[in-house]
Amino acid sequence: MPRTTRPLFPRIQARLAALGERLRAARLRRRISQTEMATRVGVSRMTIVRLERGSPAVALAVLARALSVLGLERDLDRLAADDHIGARLRDLELPQRPRKRRRGP
Repeated sequence: MPRTTRPLFPRIQARLAALGERLRAARLRRRISQTEMATRVGVSRMTIVRLERGSPAVALAVLARALSVLGLERDLDRLAADDHIGARLRDLELPQRPRKRRRGP
């Protein structure tokens, strides 16, 4: 029985599709065919097609290997590197120093 994936929010699906288009453009700029890319990544050509279409069913490991083949593995380091919301939440949990009271004149 084939695995099914849950439907995504439209904004997320649009971002995955945009990512797939950027990966395809990067592959074409390097003049690598889908077949050669699939061989280098270690997957079938159809998996590369799915990746470039933004399919959410493609494993993260496949994306990581594809980025490596394209010489873009450093982009993985950028994911969630600037987590401003997480930093704010963490800072809110830090113990607060008591404020000094000002004495009147």
